[in-house]
Amino acid sequence: MYTEQLDQLSTGLAEMCGLAEDAMDQATEALLQADLPLARRVQSTRPVFDGLAAQCEEQAFALLALQAPVAGDLRQIVSGIQIVADLKRMGALAAHIAKVAERNHPEHALPEEVGGHVAEMGRIAVALADAAREVLVTHDPHRARGLQAEDDAMDDLDRHLLTVLMDREWRHGVGTAVDVTLLGRFYERFADHAVQVARRVVFLATGEMPDQIVDHELL
Repeated sequence: MYTEQLDQLSTGLAEMCGLAEDAMDQATEALLQADLPLARRVQSTRPVFDGLAAQCEEQAFALLALQAPVAGDLRQIVSGIQIVADLKRMGALAAHIAKVAERNHPEHALPEEVGGHVAEMGRIAVALADAAREVLVTHDPHRARGLQAEDDAMDDLDRHLLTVLMDREWRHGVGTAVDVTLLGRFYERFADHAVQVARRVVFLATGEMPDQIVDHELL
């Protein structure tokens, strides 16, 4: 029974991560295509995230209270509680992106010169979420450590977006600049949380605290 409960916790976390991955994929598509129904569909997933998060937290706290876990099991449960928070933020950030698409409909939120960069940020975000889901299932610390390179690529793209916005040739107004700035932030933070999940997996698998586990206060 105890082992089954731990497995259920892991399964729930992986399911949440998969939902975040799908939400980000759909949010990016809604943004690039000015797809209003898809944008609203992404935002409608928030109650599903909240329900899964509550379920995972209840399982984790029940295991702490009733089973008195030690060593590896204790690391898994405590890390699971922390991972729930990361995954909830990933879902929320995908919803924020969809909200930008909805707010600008029927117009496209993105000028042509930044569309390709944002599409690439979306691709990286989805890939990171997929990798995070994989390591939540496998608890493979080597694979988990490998996510950092993709996160670095996301940071480079975010910096490039800011360079475009600061260029004297920018001609799309302040409102669009604000939207693009926020979108870059949302993608960058989504990636941060996916990497954070992977770092917590390293800790639960090895007992070693990765150097860069830092809790971010996000939009």
